[in-house]
Amino acid sequence: MATNTKERILETTAEMFRRYGYTGSGLKQIVADANAPFGSLYHFFPGGKEQLGDEVIRRSGRMYMELVEAIFDAAPDPVTGAGDVFSGAAEVLRQTEYADACPIATVALEVASSNETLRMATADVFDSWIESATRRFTGAGIPAGKARALAFLLVEMLEGAFLLSRAMRTTEPMEVAGEAAAAAIRAALPARRAGRRRESVQG
Repeated sequence: MATNTKERILETTAEMFRRYGYTGSGLKQIVADANAPFGSLYHFFPGGKEQLGDEVIRRSGRMYMELVEAIFDAAPDPVTGAGDVFSGAAEVLRQTEYADACPIATVALEVASSNETLRMATADVFDSWIESATRRFTGAGIPAGKARALAFLLVEMLEGAFLLSRAMRTTEPMEVAGEAAAAAIRAALPARRAGRRRESVQG
């Protein structure tokens, strides 16, 4: 039962971070929405909101990374994989009426200059995403330096598109970013691989 309570607290907090950020997510509201006794929060997270935030950020970061990796690995090539990631993000925004976005970027914007523990948590998550994308790009034959630059570009475009799409209430920024990311990856692929992809599309 204790494990279930902790999971409910973590999942509720992650959802609130996506929608309201760290500052806008109150502990009383978290335990109320998680249907958990208030004392259980400090039982599982004796460091209070900061410890809870640190664990939620790292946990959410792993979950998002595994989701993106699964999308990339299911695609026939990294160009398609990138397009699928941005398309999926656009669909989530539409389905949630632009309420749900990436909790990592939302929190990072708030705490980068004010909370070193949470800044480090968001930085570690972003590092893991960059490393994951870099591995997939190098696996597709892109040189390591270019692959890392593309990984940064992918994350930057995705997070920026989340911000613009939520503010403007349209998926157009996400769609434009997805096309640009796919084009950048396509241009970086070795000529032989890019040629094979063009042939398959034409066929």
